[in-house]
Amino acid sequence: MGVITEVAAAVLLRGDPAEPEFLLAQRPPGKPYAGYWEFPGGKVEAGETAHAALRRELHEELGIGVERAWPWVCCEFSYPHATVRLRFFRVNAWRGEAAAIEHSGLVWLRSGQAPGVAPILPANGPILRALALPPVYALTNASENGIEGELERLGKALRSGLRLIQVRDKTLPASVRLDFARRVMQRAAAHPAARILVNDDLQLATAVAAHGVHLSSARLWQLEQKPPFPLVAASCHGADDLARAARLQLDFAVLGPVLPTPSHPQAAGIGWHRFARLGERSPLPLYALGGMQPALLAEACSHGAHGIAMLRGWH
Repeated sequence: MGVITEVAAAVLLRGDPAEPEFLLAQRPPGKPYAGYWEFPGGKVEAGETAHAALRRELHEELGIGVERAWPWVCCEFSYPHATVRLRFFRVNAWRGEAAAIEHSGLVWLRSGQAPGVAPILPANGPILRALALPPVYALTNASENGIEGELERLGKALRSGLRLIQVRDKTLPASVRLDFARRVMQRAAAHPAARILVNDDLQLATAVAAHGVHLSSARLWQLEQKPPFPLVAASCHGADDLARAARLQLDFAVLGPVLPTPSHPQAAGIGWHRFARLGERSPLPLYALGGMQPALLAEACSHGAHGIAMLRGWH
């Protein structure tokens, strides 16, 4: 592959955390890919951390002072002129007003919607798709709450803005799980932005016309290519699982358990430091699983998570 150029890139976010706006900058004349739109940032200099490079570049390029930057995803991409490793940070607090000091223009776009500008640098396509993912991933728990109780909880959560749900409940009899999944899809139909994934059963996901499938770590290793669904995720427990999910070009992954859970209170989990180390080279958005509660969302994001996955804590 040759020499890899390390680059720190910023996803500046403002507005509603569930559907934020993000900033793109247009490359000026005289630079490779002039006129293309990109996330602002630049090369990490010798002896400089990616975080320090991000702060320096945003001051030089946009005239702003970074106050809070969370590590996010890391992608490698080969252009004709260079191979780059892009370390993306989500920046949601800064001083000053962003200005096009070193770019031809700036534009704010809303996540989840088709970009209103073109062309966009090729390496940024997966980033735009990842930005559309909501911060909370809810796993159903009908085996504990009962079918009707779980459907009622789901209906309330959808009305409150929940948009990403996994039909889990793998221990339900097949016919009961099929009926439950159909009823989940019926409730989600009233919320066009909601996306439903079925845990580890491609046939069931197809039968109920789910938006995607969530692979177990075991199923992840059985497949040689990404299943043909709009969204495909996987449960990962270590570096090998994460690398496999990335090779299959899945849309996101769940990593954990991070903290002790009610069902396994004696299991310590991998902890936040290990979570961050495992995820620092991941090109996939990661959801932290295990002992998660809504109050831990910022903590998770500060350690590189896209969001949190919850079995019990969502409502």
